[in-house]
Amino acid sequence: MKRSIPVESASALIDEKIKELSYGPGGGDRRGKTLAKGRAIIHRADPEILEDWKWMGSPVWSHDGIIAVANAHKGKVKLTFSHGASLQDPDKLFNATLEGNTWRAIDFFEGDKINERALTNLVRAAVDYNQIKLKRKAPAGTRAKVHKSKM
Repeated sequence: MKRSIPVESASALIDEKIKELSYGPGGGDRRGKTLAKGRAIIHRADPEILEDWKWMGSPVWSHDGIIAVANAHKGKVKLTFSHGASLQDPDKLFNATLEGNTWRAIDFFEGDKINERALTNLVRAAVDYNQIKLKRKAPAGTRAKVHKSKM
C-alpha cells in the first residue's frame, strides 16, 4: 500500500529541490527560480492546493485529484497537467506532450517568462475539472470552464 508523504515533509522536500536547483553544484541555475515561481502561482491560483512528493522526487500539486507534476530536466522545467487534454488552453501555454489523450505539459526553457495570468487560469480550470469529475464522474470530453483572471 502506498503511503503519502505528510504535507509538511513534501513542502520541505520541494523547498530543498528549489534550493538545490538554485544553488547546487556549479552554482545552480535558473530552474530553481522557475520552479519556485510556478509553485507560487499555483498556490495563488488556489490556496487549498496540497503539495506532495511522488515518483522518485517530483513535486505534485493536487486538489480533489492531481493538478500538476513538476520535473527539472537539463535546460528546462516541465510542468505537466494530469488532465491537461481536457482543459481549454486559450493562451496556448501547453507546448509539450500534446499527442496524448490525458496529459499536457508546459516546458519552461531558459529565458522564458511565465505568463502568470494564463497559468493561474489553467490551474483553476484543472481544479474545476477535478471537482466536476469527482462530483459526477464526468464523461470523456468534458471540458472545465475557462477562467479569466485580471492579472
